[in-house]
Formats: sequence, C-alpha cells, structure tokens
Amino acid sequence: MIFPVNFEQKTGFDTIRLMLREACLSEPGRNLVDEIKPAFSLKIISHTISQTEELRQILLFEQHFPSQDYIDMSGEIKRISTEGSYVEPDALLDLKLSLNTILSLLAFAKTERERSYPLLKELASDIFIDTSIVMRINQIVSEKGLIRDDASTELLRIRKAIISKQGTIQSRISKSLATAKREGWAQSNAEIVIRNGRLVIPLPAVNKRKIKGFVHDESATGQTVYIEPAEIFEINNDIRELEYAEKREIIRILILFADFLRPFIPELLKAYQFLGKVDFIRAKAKLALEIGGVKPLLSSKPYINWIEARHPLLFLSHQAQKKSVEPLNIILNADERILIISGPNAGGKSVCLKTVGLLQYMVQCGLLVPLRETSEVGIFKDIFIDIGDEQSLENDLSTYSSHLLNMKVMLENATGESLFLIDEFGSGTEPQVGGAIAETILSKLNAKNAFGVVTTHYANLKLLAGREKGIVNGAMLFDTRQMRPLFKLVIGKPGSSFAFEIAHNIGLSDEIIQLASEKIGTSQLDFDRQLEELETEKFELSKKEKQLRAADELLSELISKYESLTALLNEKKKQIISEAREEASQIVGKTNTLIEKTIREIKQTQASKEATKQLREEVKQHAEKLSKPLAPVSSLVKPEIEVIPVKSAKPMILGDFVTIGEASAIGKLIRIDNDKAEVQFGTAMVKVALNKLLMAAKPLRKSETEGIRHYSQNNIINDLNARMANFRLTLDVRGKRADEALALVQHYIDEAALLNMDEVNILHGKGNGILRNLIRKLLQDTPEVFKAYDEEPERGGSGITVVRLKETKLS
Repeated sequence: MIFPVNFEQKTGFDTIRLMLREACLSEPGRNLVDEIKPAFSLKIISHTISQTEELRQILLFEQHFPSQDYIDMSGEIKRISTEGSYVEPDALLDLKLSLNTILSLLAFAKTERERSYPLLKELASDIFIDTSIVMRINQIVSEKGLIRDDASTELLRIRKAIISKQGTIQSRISKSLATAKREGWAQSNAEIVIRNGRLVIPLPAVNKRKIKGFVHDESATGQTVYIEPAEIFEINNDIRELEYAEKREIIRILILFADFLRPFIPELLKAYQFLGKVDFIRAKAKLALEIGGVKPLLSSKPYINWIEARHPLLFLSHQAQKKSVEPLNIILNADERILIISGPNAGGKSVCLKTVGLLQYMVQCGLLVPLRETSEVGIFKDIFIDIGDEQSLENDLSTYSSHLLNMKVMLENATGESLFLIDEFGSGTEPQVGGAIAETILSKLNAKNAFGVVTTHYANLKLLAGREKGIVNGAMLFDTRQMRPLFKLVIGKPGSSFAFEIAHNIGLSDEIIQLASEKIGTSQLDFDRQLEELETEKFELSKKEKQLRAADELLSELISKYESLTALLNEKKKQIISEAREEASQIVGKTNTLIEKTIREIKQTQASKEATKQLREEVKQHAEKLSKPLAPVSSLVKPEIEVIPVKSAKPMILGDFVTIGEASAIGKLIRIDNDKAEVQFGTAMVKVALNKLLMAAKPLRKSETEGIRHYSQNNIINDLNARMANFRLTLDVRGKRADEALALVQHYIDEAALLNMDEVNILHGKGNGILRNLIRKLLQDTPEVFKAYDEEPERGGSGITVVRLKETKLS
C-alpha cells in the first residue's frame, strides 16, 4: 500500500517520472514510464534493477550500442493487416530505420563479447526479424526516403517518359519566347514562369492573341497575361497523365510490399515491443548516470542500511550551482526501527525524510539510486508519508485534522513490513496536546513493529527513545560558532532547535530573546544546552579516540617492523661471520701449501737445517694466529640491556622491564589482560601480544636507559610523522610500464596499510583497460585489500580504482 494518493508529488517522484519520459526516444518507452509502479517482490525488483544496471554498464563501456531511430511503427504495421492497404511512402523510410535499429540491438545482444550482458540477451532471445524485409525496402525507397526509379520496370519507363516530355516542353516554350521577343510581342527581359503547375510566357495584354495558347493567369493590373502556347498544351496534358500513372504504379508497388510484409506482422509487433522496452530501460540507465545511481544490495526483509545516500533532485540542483550535497547515512533495523530526527529549522530534517521516501520508492520501482554500492535496501509492503499542508476547503478539513486522518490510516494498516514517514510530528495544534497525541501514536506504531522516520521539535518525543525499545534519536548537526546548519545527520543523540541562537543571529533584539527565555523557563533551555554540549563532547571524544587509536596502531606496526629488521640484521651478521671464518680457513690452507712448497725448494737447494726450522716455526705461529676463533661481534659492543627469555624466567608482573623480541628499546609492563599486554615506552603506550615480550634487567645507569628510550621513541615518532606528511591519498601510475606500475602499487598499498588508511585511490586511466585489469588482479591477491572498485562516473569512473583496506588489528 502506498499512501496517500499524491505520494509521488510529495516525494518528488513525479519529477523523476518526467525526467524518464524526456529520456525516452519512442512513444512505447514513454508509455512504459507512465506505467511505472512499485513492486513488493524481491524477485521482480531485483530483475528490473539488474536490467537497468546492465544498460548502465553498456552506456558506460560500449561505444556501438544503438542510440537513435527508436521509432515506433507498430501502428503502421497493424494498419496494413487489412488486404489492399499499404505503407505510406513517407513512413517507409521510418520503417527501414527502426528495423535497422532492432537488428543492431539483436546483433549486439547475441554477439559474444568481452563483457557479458545476459539480461539483454534474455530480452532479445525470442525476437526475430527477417533481413529480407529490409532488403525489400531498400529496393523500393532511397536513402532520402523517395521511391526509387527502378522500384519496378513500369515505374522506370513512366519516369523516363516524363523526363523526355519535360525536355520537349522546355525546348519548345523557349523557342516560342524567343519568337515573341523577336517580333516585339514580349518584353526583352521577359522570362518563362510557372502558373498552375505549367510553364507559361508573360505577354502584354494587348498582344495576347499574337500567340495561340491557353491563358492561365493575369497580373493584378491586368496588363500582363500568362499564356501556355498551344503546341505544348497537349504535351503537358500527356505529362499529367504520366504522373497519374506514376502514382498508380507506386501504390501498386507498395501494395505488393504490404502483401509481402503481412505474414511477418506478429513477429514485427513483438520486435517493436522489444524496442520500446529497451528504450524504457535505456532511459532508466541514462537517469542513473545523471544522478549517480547504482545498484545496492537488496534484501527481502524490511531493512535500511544506507551509506552516502543523496536526494537525486537536490543533487542535480546543487550540481548546477556547483555546490555539494551532504550525504545521508541511515540505519533502520529490527533493534532500531524508528528514527526521530530533531534539530534546527532549515537544517535538513525534511530533506532526510523525503530522501528516505523517494529512494525507497525508486528502488521498488526498479530504478538505480544515488548511494554507495555496499548499501543494503530492504523491501516494504507499505509506505506511508505525512508531509506538508493537507488542509481542504472542500472537505472542511484543517491542517491538523488532515494530519490526524493520515495517522488513522497508518494505525489501521501498519505492520512489521511498513515504512512510515512523518514530518513535524504533532505540529498544527496546541503543543502540549499535540505532543501527547503524537507520543501515543508513535508508541502504537512501535508496538506494531513498523519502521519509520519522524521529524519533530517536541522534547517528549525525543525522550521517548530512551524509554521504548526500537526507537532511536537522530540529530541534524548545527555549527554554533558560525551559526549555520551542517545538514549532517548523526544517529544516537537528539538535536536542539537552536531557536534562541538563530533568533540572535538574524538580529532579533537581546531584550526580546531574554524575555522569551524567562517565559520558557530554565529547564527547557538547560535540556537543549545539555544536548548541544553532549553532542559537541561526543564529537571531540570521537575525534581524539580516532587519533589515539591510529597513533597506537601505527606505533605498534613500526615496532613490529623494527623487530623484523633487527632479526634480519642479526641473521646477516651471523652469515658474514661464518663467511669470514671460512675465508680465513682457506687462507691458512693456502699458506700451509705455500710453505710446504717453499720447504721442498729449500731442501732441494741444500738450505741449512736451522734456517729451515726457524722458518717452519714462524709459519706455524702465523697459522695458529689465523686459525684462532674470531671474537663474537656482540663482545665488541658493551651490552646495554640484559635480556632474559620469558619462558625461562619468573612470571612477569606489573612493573617489570621488558623488550619486544630482540629490540634494543626497553619499556615498563603496565597492564596484562589474558594474552595481551600494555607496555609503556617513554610517553608512548603500546599494545602487544604477551608471547612477544622478553624480560630485561633494569639498566645499570638511569641516564643510559633514558637515552635508549628517548632514542627509540623519537625515531619511531619521527618515522611516523614523516610517513604521514609525505603520504598522498591518490597514486598516479599513468604512462608507467606494467611492471613498474605494479611495483609502485604494491609499495603504495603496503605504506597505506602501515599508516592505517581506510581508503586510497589509484589513477591509471581508461585506455584499453589492460593496466586497470593487471592492477585489479594484484589487489585481489593482496591480503591488506578488502575491496577494489571503480570510482563514481563523475569522478573518473573506470579510470580510477578505489581501494578499501582491511582494518588493521594487532595480533
């Protein structure tokens, strides 16, 4: 049930319908627009929305999709079903053009291509056009829509005869005019003219009997007559007979064509229905591109989880003024079904309510809507709206009476699958009574498990959210410093009307504001002021919490990477020492070989034994020196920290000095929670898994410990600041080679994950899509990436990939 009957006018859908009509190219398409109505079945809605999304993809990525000559010829086709009838000559070209469009659509749908369009293919599956029809039309009509001379042998003969006789007439009348000029019967500047479709000679009235012929006309003064010479009169009559014969022959040709076409009428009518449907769906896709509409996630249950929703008409209006629209984030689920929005006048409350009504209605009508693709849209069996002034002089209804009648309909028909939208709930009568009635009605609707959005200024409705399960407050934010609405909805807290602040800002005198404040009392003012303070405090706390969480996680990440680097350096150190020992051993071996060779030579040359002995002793001492084990590198550096593995030491307790892995920085254990620990490094707090900690002895000299801590902390913070300052939210890889671009993207994603970024962009351009596909494949295989998708069309479309990263958590 959609209530009231003027629901579309109240939400603005009538304007959407008008835009769709203007986007259609054919009357059947416009007729289908007029027939749009909401569906309540997930299967139907999903199918119609998917069709529109498929056409949107086609318009975005396909260049050869037919976009003209969507001409409806079904009326002409039905007319020739009677024997002896025929297609009018001026309609024959339209028939040809529209059939070519249908054939192009069928070829597009049925041709295997890189992108698959199964729904269009399904739509075209039972449509058939015999190509001989177009061939036959081409034999009859030219590209300019004229009947061809060679459409038949007889027609060609007739037209040749007409041309021949017209040539004879031109020759003879020219001779007659020349004779008249020579004899002085006609003026020297006289020219052949046409009267009543005949070629005639202008003569002075006094000379009209000088030439035998037929007078067709005379001038206004009667001094000039227009004569057709007798010698060409008969030829003109022959031409007239030939023209009649030409018309009869053309009709005969068209009747024969109609006889040929008549057996194909059922298939043709079906084809033109297909053309109208494609035109209709194409219009919906064009509207989606204009308003930034996408296909959301659909659910059969009544449910709303919208991200970055925008009112399409407001979006277009602001776009024309080069202004932006503040997107709406809203959730209505089983636990929080009814949202009460409060806030200042002109702060966007009614726009939020209309946005919910319009987008929900558009989805159930099979249209794409402007919100993020990950948004979830459920289906409601009923949608009620109460907005605006409904007073009726004819029915003797006041504004408030009409609102109460609307409430009566809602109470009688609302169920757990209904969505109600009420603007300025309770207004129109005495505030205390109106507020009480509104509170009672809202409680009843809540008891029926209905879903709804309500805007109000009444405090009792704001307080209802704290008393009844299923109702939640929402506030339209207001900048109290600049005294202007922010048009941003925040769910969870009620808003203030800021009436006194707005009154002061527009220049109302302080005396009036003071007197009004005294009349209303301090309790209400305190309540509104507390709401404002709570909202401001919540915003600041949320901001600080986000900053601290980001700093904490980034610090942990940097320390973890520092540990990995330390381990890598230690491994490299061991490798270098091992290689050095091996090299030394080889040097010793080579030295001994050299010495043995030298000794043999000495013996052979009869050297003295003493000299030989002394030489061998020196060589032995040198060999012992070279083969002596090298001192560990760690012995060359005085240890700053004594590290004790946790498994072999006493259990850790709060206050112990610890280090993460083999890192040189030591910290103090502040808190232990199951398998997690919190360690203080200077002024920085780090959360880390307990099994990553090693106990460290307290440094011997406080100054050394402070130096170590200060050095580690400063380096971490400096590294963090440098990375954050140099990081850009968009990586441009246009013009790069594929391998170079992929390397840059991989490094960029690693950096973004380290800095705990939520979302980044990769600008690769459109081109043939090769680089885009390679980058998408890399992103699919990257663990840190949650999702990658095209940017919105107005922001770059398929030329930019938006990358959403997974939330980083310390293991």
